[in-house]
Parts: sequence; C-alpha cells; structure tokens
Amino acid sequence: MTDVLSEEHGRKLIARTQFSNEAVWLPLLAVYHLNAGEPLIRGRTFTECVIEGPALVALMDGVSFHGCNMGLATDPASLFYKPQGPVLIGTVAFADTKFIRCRFVQVAFTGHAESIDQMAADLTSARAEVTGTPT
Repeated sequence: MTDVLSEEHGRKLIARTQFSNEAVWLPLLAVYHLNAGEPLIRGRTFTECVIEGPALVALMDGVSFHGCNMGLATDPASLFYKPQGPVLIGTVAFADTKFIRCRFVQVAFTGHAESIDQMAADLTSARAEVTGTPT
C-alpha cells in the first residue's frame, strides 16, 4: 500500500493533471502543492470525483463546474464566503481547472465577488432546471 504521506506520493500527486472516479482530499492536495512551492493548483481536470474537505476553495481565473453536486446546502448562499481582506489565507486555491460531474463534501468557496456571484447564479439556475421552479 502506498504511504499517502510520503514525499514520493506527494510528487506524483502534484504532477497529475487528470483525476477521474476517485476521492480527492483537498487538505492533502493543498499541502503537497504548498510544500512544492506552488500555492495555486492550476490546470487540473477532475471528472466524477468526490472532492472532500473540510476546505475553503478560492476560485481564481478559469475554474468551471459542469454537472456537479455541491453538497448538502439547500441554499447556495451557504456555500460562499466573501473575502474580508486583500489576501486569502488558509484556502485551497484553484485556477484553470474543470470539475466535471464531481460531488463536493464539506467544501465552501470564496474568491472575487464576480466569481462568487456567477457561481451562485449558475447553481440557482441548475437547481431550477432540476426542480422545475423558476429562478
């Protein structure tokens, strides 16, 4: 069995650009990137993965969600935190990343107000399509 806390495992994990049909624990992914001097997780595609927290994900440029289950929140506003200062501390930051049909567990989101507002609108529209209720 691979030791998930080994340096070798960490190097392999951060070198990957594609994740499919697997559980991804965001705290571990973030720590390996930070230890490699990469504060931003960039250029990844996650397809049909379970994205596990606890985590606060910072949405940077080029992050998209396609057919994802965002978790237990019945109100999309419960998923979002607006930054209070100029720097985001303690977040798992993503850029140029696609999440396709993923399921998020114990994950919340932050970022530029425009990014958060757009994601909230997209989630509300998607929920309306599924339930048949107007937005």
